[in-house]
Amino acid sequence: MKRSLCGLLVALAFSGCSQEAPGKIEPLQRPPGAPPAPASNGEAPAPAAAAPAVPKDAVLLRWKLVQGTPVAFRLTLALDRAAPAFESAPAEPKADKKKKGGKDEEAPAATAAPAAVPSEYTYVLELDRAGERHLRVTPSGGAAPEDATVSDRGFIIDGLPGRERNLATLVLELPRDPVSPGESWSLATALLTPDALGTQFRRATGGAERRNRVKLVSVTPADNGEQVATLEYDLLEQFGGLLTPARIPMAKRGSRPSAPQGPANDEDAAGPTEGTELGATVKITGRGEFLVKAGQWRSWEGTLATSMKGPAQSAMGLPVGTYQARLAPVSAPQAPATPAPAAPTATPPAP
Repeated sequence: MKRSLCGLLVALAFSGCSQEAPGKIEPLQRPPGAPPAPASNGEAPAPAAAAPAVPKDAVLLRWKLVQGTPVAFRLTLALDRAAPAFESAPAEPKADKKKKGGKDEEAPAATAAPAAVPSEYTYVLELDRAGERHLRVTPSGGAAPEDATVSDRGFIIDGLPGRERNLATLVLELPRDPVSPGESWSLATALLTPDALGTQFRRATGGAERRNRVKLVSVTPADNGEQVATLEYDLLEQFGGLLTPARIPMAKRGSRPSAPQGPANDEDAAGPTEGTELGATVKITGRGEFLVKAGQWRSWEGTLATSMKGPAQSAMGLPVGTYQARLAPVSAPQAPATPAPAAPTATPPAP
């Protein structure tokens, strides 16, 4: 009896030693038909795919500003009178025949003069204490300056009307990513705005074309370890179409016509008539040299040509004709100093 009891105690002791430690988590059983689990060899999981490596010949073009040190450039637009004349004729008005002395006389055709455009624009880039970049555009002719917020690559985030925005984008905006010689990118320009002609304008089939390309031609070394990035600009926007008759709203159909307002007949009415042909073309070519390490232009020159047909001048934000554009660095204009208040004049005592 004693021997069998001792054997039972020994068996129980060995079975207690072979039990697993309490609290151990058992792995869940995979359902039938599930793919086998990947083999675990104790290694760490593979890291996420790394970003593509930047080519060795690529450069990152950025405006490098320092607080308290504004950077200024002046864009000059000079009319090239030697360039071929571009069409800028308004629609021929109907003859206004008036009898005078028993003869019909035709009124002379009206010519639309191109809108006045400043010949110079001064751009001042500066960095404030909060790290934001600001652009101040001052046109010649005494017009008030315009302010805008820009990114480190010269992209206009907010501010500036249409024409000023297009010109500033043309000479200030740089590519978003690093670029290598031979690569191209586009600018955030909108040179033509045919939608401003209203709902009566109908685009002609195949009458629109848009090309927007800036290319990094080369990167060459310069003095003091500087690099010069040469950029070429090739932009083209054009559209064409006709004015269609205005549609009468359904609410007004069947109603009695109201008394005529304004001119007594169509011949005296102002504005384009049905079927008037409209068209416009803007072509820009240019070449610039950007200092990579300094983060500034060394030079920028280009040609801007605009041709228009019909009464489309009101929808365009750029000058009519061919202009030679040149951007050159200048000294940043300082804010006018506030004059000190005059010292009060001592009043002599009364006798």
